[in-house]
Amino acid sequence: MNEPVPEAALQAPSPAAVKTEQPRSVFLTTLAWFRDLMLSVLVAVLVILFLYRPVKVEGTSMMPTLYDHERLFINQFSYKFGLGKIERGDTVVFWAPEDIRESYIKRVIGLPGDTVAVQDGYVIVNGKKLVENYVPPEYRDDRSYPPRVVPPDEYFVLGDHRNSSNDSRAWGFVPRSYIYGKAVFVFWPPSRLGTVH
Repeated sequence: MNEPVPEAALQAPSPAAVKTEQPRSVFLTTLAWFRDLMLSVLVAVLVILFLYRPVKVEGTSMMPTLYDHERLFINQFSYKFGLGKIERGDTVVFWAPEDIRESYIKRVIGLPGDTVAVQDGYVIVNGKKLVENYVPPEYRDDRSYPPRVVPPDEYFVLGDHRNSSNDSRAWGFVPRSYIYGKAVFVFWPPSRLGTVH
């Protein structure tokens, strides 16, 4: 005579049922991981497109701050739509005034309304000698530049390697609308990893 099967035994999952749920769990975990990866990639792309942009330094005009072939991130958002304030000493990237198909990277020296001059290689802003610890003595030159007033919405820029820089001394002021980024972080080569001062 057969004994009645307990109700709990009827509801317990069989070993086969447990095995079929495990692959589904692995699939869902993989799917969640892939979703998170794609979301991370999307956020990274948006950050690079709208906030930061990688650029490559070409030339020696910003040595020793930046070296030829270094790669760095520029902050595009801080200057976009005129939101960010450009300060003296900022290292900026801009369209070349004499050929907007090219970009330059230089340091902001003169702000709108400033009177800028160069005497025997030393920069004078509003009658005072500018302290420039970022320009080593061997990178200075003895060229002079007569006093000029920086027009509204324009900037006077110089390279840190003064005797090897094509800058405002040669082609004049940079319009605000041409400046599209501020150098913030060197990421290549690894030996130069760090913020741009």
